[in-house]
Amino acid sequence: MAVDRTILDALAPKGVLRAGINMANFLLVSGACPDGTPDGLSPDLARRIAAELGVACEFICYDGPGELADAVANDIWDIGNIAVEPARAKTIDFTIPYTQIDANFLVRTDTPFDDNGSVDSPGVSIAVYGRSAYDLWLSENLVSAEIVRCDSIDASHDMFRQGKTDVLASLKPKLREEMGKTDGVRIIDPPFTGIQQAVGIRKGQQPVVDYLNALVAMLIKDGFIARSMATHGVEDSLSIPAALN
Repeated sequence: MAVDRTILDALAPKGVLRAGINMANFLLVSGACPDGTPDGLSPDLARRIAAELGVACEFICYDGPGELADAVANDIWDIGNIAVEPARAKTIDFTIPYTQIDANFLVRTDTPFDDNGSVDSPGVSIAVYGRSAYDLWLSENLVSAEIVRCDSIDASHDMFRQGKTDVLASLKPKLREEMGKTDGVRIIDPPFTGIQQAVGIRKGQQPVVDYLNALVAMLIKDGFIARSMATHGVEDSLSIPAALN
């Protein structure tokens, strides 16, 4: 895609594309390249955007999505690959999503929870990775249940496994792993939300959003996103939003 100079200057003002990457998302960052830079679908997309711009890609890595989102006003990254959430949209403009991850509840088989609605009841505690996209969704939508926020996704699983909460909210692929090592648990379907992953930029740059939307749509249509998912072995854990597939 041809790149207008104003788009290039807006996206790579330092002469490189500084890409903020959420290292906590094990589905989107699946390992490291030989040079030590992150590897996976999210880094692949960042590298491809940089290549389209004709500049190098520099990775700015964060331990979690909250830290990445907080840094938007500090001129640390130019694009941030992060989940779309209304709370973040106050300071970040998002592209169309390039992939989606289901988030579900995990409960013990001897509990009375039959559906997502029954989980949101007085006295019910839910372990969740604090400031994750699905924590933000729960914070917006739950009325009665208590949300117990943990410092990492693994810590939230540990808390539920130790019997400290009634319910675990997590990414469905991670819950499948949990079922393989924890007896007497079950996943509630359908998912309580789908976590859409997109490219974020500092708010107020609509021409840049339009350019990135066209680029993301092209990368979905030509199979780049699907090929990257297959390369990293996550094609069964991620999906491309139906409207764009």
